[in-house]
Amino acid sequence: MNRYLPVARQHFLTALASTSVVVKAICAAVLLLYLLSWAFDTVYVLGVTPGYLFPPNFWIWTLVTHAVVEQHLLDVVVSLGTMIAAGRLLEPLWGALELLIFFAVVNVSVGLLAGFSYLLTYVATFNLDYLFAVRVHGMLGFLGGVLVALKQTMGDLTVLHVPQVRLKVAPMLVLLALAVLRLTTLLETTAPLAAYGYGVLSGWVYLRFYQKHSRGRGDMSDHFAFASFFPEILQPVVGLVAGLVHSILVKIKVCRKMVKRYDVGAPSSITISLPGTDPQDAERRRQLALKALNERLKRVEDQSAWPSMEDEEDEDEDEVRADVPLLSGRETTSPAGGASSSSSKSPTGQESSIISFEDAPSNS
Repeated sequence: MNRYLPVARQHFLTALASTSVVVKAICAAVLLLYLLSWAFDTVYVLGVTPGYLFPPNFWIWTLVTHAVVEQHLLDVVVSLGTMIAAGRLLEPLWGALELLIFFAVVNVSVGLLAGFSYLLTYVATFNLDYLFAVRVHGMLGFLGGVLVALKQTMGDLTVLHVPQVRLKVAPMLVLLALAVLRLTTLLETTAPLAAYGYGVLSGWVYLRFYQKHSRGRGDMSDHFAFASFFPEILQPVVGLVAGLVHSILVKIKVCRKMVKRYDVGAPSSITISLPGTDPQDAERRRQLALKALNERLKRVEDQSAWPSMEDEEDEDEDEVRADVPLLSGRETTSPAGGASSSSSKSPTGQESSIISFEDAPSNS
């Protein structure tokens, strides 16, 4: 295993070098706090503890710092891998500033939602462990947000071929894996599961309704609906419930109703507003159609690469015909007196012979 460590280190440094200052600074903070955790209880001071987050303690700085705090080497590897993946795949599309905003929104939302959930759990059970024994920290929440963003941008990418797994199902697969680990008690607390679940939810809400881009705000395409995260058999039910929740949030002014706008490129610059389609969805469908067409054309070209026997026989006949000189019908007449008669009957000077032969006079 030691021989693979230099190679892994080289790949890590190469990937990190191609990212922005934002990604490098967050990775450096993760490594620094991991080293400090050997001497200090950084999770207690910088992680989210539900009992200390709300008044009277009000440790609000933990909403910002909990994402970069790790205690185990495997967690550090996951955190660094998440940040580098976001820097390599999302930052070129969004920019460093938008990636930083997304990082802040997801992690602050994870801290607030997780803390509030454990507070409600304490109210229902009166178990103080839910307030003071739980520590929410690490990059699992941001990992959920990154997977949601990758589902939005490159959801049709195949990450596993056997069995075939596409990137668009990765958020729910990871959530299912964490749930199984918790049920088998391999996870000591529900904090990682809660952090990841709220990261998926907060990342989707931000990208769906609030992210600003050149086409406006949010992404209301069909392939990014909340029901698309679930299996097809559950999508109708989930879609109905999600629609009802969205309608309620619109009525109480928490969310606003989205209207999609299209510029059809007419000379009069007419803009059509439609409630059920989105430019990103249309572009995605167009790319899929072009990809399928290219694959079909490639298969046709491969099939036509080897000529058939009939084509070879036709080519041989054409070559034989090309070798035979083309003679006019007048030049291939009877041989008796053919030379004089053909020369006298030639219609053009170019076709006729210049020298003619006549009979010599007889000697008397």
